[in-house]
This record gives sequence, structure tokens and C-alpha cells, in this order.
Amino acid sequence: MNGSQLLAEILKKENIKFLSCFPSTDLIESCAEINIKPIICRQERIGVAIADGISRSTGGQQIGVFAMQGGPGAENSFPGAAQSFADNVPVLLIPGGESLNRSFISPNFVSTNNYSNVTKWLAQVNDINRLPQILKRAFYALKTGKPGPVLIEIPSEIWDQNLNELNYDPVKKNLVRPDQSETEEIADVIINAKNPVLYTGQGIMYSDAEEELLKFADLLNIPVMTTLPGKSSFPENHALSLGSSAVSTTKMIPHFLNKSDVVIAIGTSLTRTPYGRDIPEGKIIIHSTNEPFDINKDYNAHYGLIGDSKLVLQDLISCINNKVTNFDKYNSKNIRQEIKDIKDDWLGEWQSKLHSDETPLNPYRIVNDLMQTVDLNNTIMTHDAGSPRDQIVPFWECTSPKSYIGWGKTTQLGYSLGVIMGAKLANPEKLCINIMGDAAIGMVGMDIETAVRNNIGILTIVLNNGAMAIERPSMPISIEKYKAHSQGGNYKQVAEALGGWGIRVSKPENIISALKEAISITESGKPALVEFITKENFDFSKYE
Repeated sequence: MNGSQLLAEILKKENIKFLSCFPSTDLIESCAEINIKPIICRQERIGVAIADGISRSTGGQQIGVFAMQGGPGAENSFPGAAQSFADNVPVLLIPGGESLNRSFISPNFVSTNNYSNVTKWLAQVNDINRLPQILKRAFYALKTGKPGPVLIEIPSEIWDQNLNELNYDPVKKNLVRPDQSETEEIADVIINAKNPVLYTGQGIMYSDAEEELLKFADLLNIPVMTTLPGKSSFPENHALSLGSSAVSTTKMIPHFLNKSDVVIAIGTSLTRTPYGRDIPEGKIIIHSTNEPFDINKDYNAHYGLIGDSKLVLQDLISCINNKVTNFDKYNSKNIRQEIKDIKDDWLGEWQSKLHSDETPLNPYRIVNDLMQTVDLNNTIMTHDAGSPRDQIVPFWECTSPKSYIGWGKTTQLGYSLGVIMGAKLANPEKLCINIMGDAAIGMVGMDIETAVRNNIGILTIVLNNGAMAIERPSMPISIEKYKAHSQGGNYKQVAEALGGWGIRVSKPENIISALKEAISITESGKPALVEFITKENFDFSKYE
């Protein structure tokens, strides 16, 4: 087998079903020959996002792979890698490279030099005999420990070199279990806490620990809030759910976070970000993660617990059950009623917007009507950057694991389109929805044709207010003199011109019927776009 065939066979052994890609790369043909379907995107950034969506929506059970040409292909892919790295997503990137005899010749783009700050690990294959071992290391890095992108650069001559025999077995991951004495100590802190809060991240979903998290919260009646990437790690229709926080938040989160004495962070790096909730000063912080270097990175942790989230929660549950003989004092707390009262009060404050009949349409009416229309247990939702994220995150109620893809330590407009295509490829039985603004679709809209060509039946919702409304405060003179924030377009017609199905909605009474029609279209494998003509919105669910 030559290098391209060898690499394709390894991907097959690792159960890779799709190759997100853009030509030219020999790997496309070699994968197609053995029934790994190439998904050729219209731009590389979205190609990486497709691979990202495969990995995120399956909790890393399927690894997304993106292959691209060396030079310009690798250059154009960099933003996608940066997004995946910021959000700790296991994606395999396979760029071509210059011939080995052209190494260190400026200005040739060398991926292993330039991607070092946005990958978990990277390597160049400089000998065909090393390729299987390098790929084994790559998949081990993708599956074990804190997730992140891995890049393997293939110089041009490696594609055609031959290896007589492939000796490769799929990689198994390793899990870390915390020390029992550390677990015992931390269990005592949790048992004696007066107002503990659980702060959970996407590590819960990567370790399939949703069931253990639910048991742990119920055991001691502990309220649960999630990070943005961790949204859907805990059912938000549960009586102990506080919801998720980004720039916007629920009213329950600051209330219980402020009154807490102990914050139990599990499956999160606790990275400070504008798109997450800071922990107030004066709290006892218990930080559990599978990455030692995240402990004391942004917060001083009083207690650290290194390990896989599922194993950590199992051990804590067992330890607490052994220590506590009477759970009455935990069950007697009126926590659930307190959460319900605050949630009812919060939603009451937003009823006029969630049920608004105004035109142009209120975005919150659209989000609410959509949530009432779909089967939440069979839906995967993602947002785009900016206002759509801040309008959706507090109010969209996730009821099942891995049903929401929250992203955003870096926020690239348009990323949701690729992510949701990847999610649909990996979860064909689910309704997969992305909500984006007019600025976002302006950056990536041509990739609707990628969904059309590959029968990826996604539902894209565009909130079109004809402007970059969120930028008004940052450029008032430019707007007043030159209307610099204005944008225009008929995105329903764009979708149709690219082979998709589209509808434009401007009246509130037509929202649900349009959504139902669009959902039925996606069931045939055809992507659907619903364009809503909305008002500029400056009201966000923010509480301190």
C-alpha cells in the first residue's frame, strides 16, 4: 500500500465513516475506495467545523477528520483548528506538506510549525515506515486525557511511498481514577457544605457521565449549573437545574452561585471567559478535571481531583453513601422549590418577549415557538456567535444528553453551519438545528450547497434584522454617517439558489407552520432554511 492507502486503512480501522475535506489531497480517493465518504466543503474553515461537529455530538465516540491541501488549504483551515482548540474538541487534521527536501525554505507554509499553538499534539510523517506508529500516537492523544485537535502533516513524497504490510490495531484510551484518600477528603467537604453548587462542563459528556451526575445531584440535593460547552450535560427540565450561562444567563445561576459556600466544578477547565460565568470571590472551590495543568490556572482551587468525570462521580457517590447514614437533612432543604420559584419569576419577566406578537418579529418569540414545536429529546441544537447565542442559551431547555452544542471561548461567525452538518452526519436520526444571524450566514452561506450535495438534512434558522445590531455601541459615528452596520439579503432565495429549501417569515402567526414544514423537508435529506425578519434586539437575560 502507498501512503495514501495506508492512511485510509488506518482511518477505517478507527471507525472513521466520513472524511471532511477539500482538494487536492490523495487521501480523498483512497478513502472513497474503501467506503469512507468524502464530504467536500466549500471553504476549509467549515470543513474543520464539520469534523468538529462529528466529535462534539458523539462525545468523542466518533472522531471527526479533516484533510486538506498543503499550503493554501492548511492556511485557510487555521481558524477552524483555533476554534476546536479553544473548546477542547478532538479533531484529526491531515494537511499535505511540501516535499521534505523543501523543508525550512521560506515562505513555504509548514503546518507543524504554524499549528503548534492550536493543537494538542502534532507531527510530520518523514518516513512511510513511521506512519502507522505516528497515527497510533495521534489517536491515543485524541482519545485520552483532555481533548483537543491533533495534526499530522504528510509531505508530498509520503503519499506515493509504499509499505508492504500494515500492522495496526485501533487505539484504546486510558482513564484516570483519583486517589481514594483525596476522594474521601473532598467527600467530607461536600457533605458538610451548607449551600453547595455543582458547576459542570463538557467533560461530563466526553466521559458519558450524565447518569452519574444526575445521581450525584439527587443524592445531596445539589443545584446544577453548566458551562456553555457543558450545556445538556444535565437535564434542564430537572428540578435541580439552574441552566447554562454564556454572556446571558438564567436568573437562578447568579442567585445560587452568590449564596453558595462550596462550588464543585467537574469536567470543566474553569477557564475565565467572557462567554461563561465567573465564580465569585470567597467560595471554596473543588476542581475536578482530567488535565492537571487546569488546576489553579484561573482560580485558586482549595481541592483538586484529577480524573475522568465518570470515575470521579462514581467514587464520590460511593464514598458519600458510605459516610452518610441519614439523608433527611439534605432532602428536607427546600432547594427545589426555591429553584422553581426563581425560575417562575424569571420566566414571568420574559413572557411578553417569549410570546410577543410584534413585527418585525421578536427573536425570543421564535426561540420559544421552536422549542414548543420540536421533540427536544430527539433534537440537537447549536447557536452561532453574537446575539443568537445570547438569545438562545438561557431559554433553550435541554432534556437529553449531548442535545446542545455550546461553543465559544473564541467566537467565529458562521461556525454553527459546519458544526451542525457534522452533528447530522453522526446522528442522522436526529433533527439538527443551527440558529444564526445575517452576519454569520454572510460569511459561510455558500456551504449550504455542501449540505445539499451530501443530503445532509439540517434546519438552518436565520434571524435577519438587516444589521449588525450588537455593534451599535462600538461604532456610533460610523453608523450615523455611513450606515456601517447595515447588511442586506434574501437568504431564503440564497438557500433555494444553492439547491436547498427556503421560506421567509415576517408574521408571528406563521412561525410554527413554517417550522413544521421545514422540519418535514429535512426528513427527506434536504437542508431547509427558515429566514425570520426580526427586530434589532438589545434585551438580554443578564443578572448579577
